Amino acid sequence: MAKKKTKENRPPDKTVPRRPDRDRRVRQADRMARVLRVLEFIQTRGRWTTKAIAEELECSERTVYRDLEVLAFAGVPFFKDEPQGFLRVRSDYRFPVMPLGEDEIWGQTLATVLTQAPGLDVTSGATPVTRKMAAVSQEQTQELIDDALRLMAALDLKLVDHSHHHETIRTIQSALIQRNQIVGQYESPYEPKPRKLTIHPYRLCLIKRAWYVIGRLDGESDVKTFRVARFRSIQVNSLDANIPRDFDLRKHFGNAWAVFRGDTSHDVELRFDPEAAKVVTETVWHHTQETTKHKDGRVTLSFTVDGLNEILHWILTWTGKVTIVGPEELKTRFRETLEMGLSMNH
Repeated sequence: MAKKKTKENRPPDKTVPRRPDRDRRVRQADRMARVLRVLEFIQTRGRWTTKAIAEELECSERTVYRDLEVLAFAGVPFFKDEPQGFLRVRSDYRFPVMPLGEDEIWGQTLATVLTQAPGLDVTSGATPVTRKMAAVSQEQTQELIDDALRLMAALDLKLVDHSHHHETIRTIQSALIQRNQIVGQYESPYEPKPRKLTIHPYRLCLIKRAWYVIGRLDGESDVKTFRVARFRSIQVNSLDANIPRDFDLRKHFGNAWAVFRGDTSHDVELRFDPEAAKVVTETVWHHTQETTKHKDGRVTLSFTVDGLNEILHWILTWTGKVTIVGPEELKTRFRETLEMGLSMNH
């Protein structure tokens, strides 16, 4: 007797296309963002009706009613202010917040301060979250947040100015979330003119004071690093980006001093005079750094780096206070650079 096919054991209908998880996550994020916008509207004393909200969000009134059902399910007590029909949240209602300790509040406030600094202010950052925390917290927590914001500052970080590139960064962020390719005009100082690039973006990261997108050019296999400020134009491509799940950013950069990894690994040893020793040891310059302090006040820093170009530029800033113990190739390039500089300024 043939086994009756039930819903549980029926083979999947291959004629019905399955939507990728990425599409589902994007739709969920879009809906959550819209629900929060509805909540933001009705929290104010504005003249927000379901029709006005629908027009503002460019959706149907039916969609607004569904979003209001989500808020009602979450326990948000809203009502219609008759006779105009304006939507309001009950004035005595306070939104529950997570119980945060002082260290956690200081941590959130520090994130707020940092993301307000020029070069890091590429999105609204942590400011909206901190503002909402202060609005719904007890008086003692509000005072602590106010004090922390007043007492902390992030000034003169000397980051690359991205004030004209916020849209570029947002475009890259959007492509990363949607897992799409990006297409843009890229201007490299090492090429005669800008060229059009199609990139499978893997990561967006801040390295040594500047923002970079890490990815692979379409049709190539090598992963490369692109400086965000060098894009003259950029847009999200509708095609999916091929991003390997096992991509490791630390492995990609290896022991590069900063951004560009050389082909050869070098053990670098530098000895700093007592005058510079205290200053240079205040910072961890590289993840392979080893520090040896000497009785005469000098200090030796050792690194393992892939490529010498970037670390050479850093060593030049300590000219007159540092001795290159090794490797010999680095010594030679250091002398040649200084001689070239002297010849240009004789």
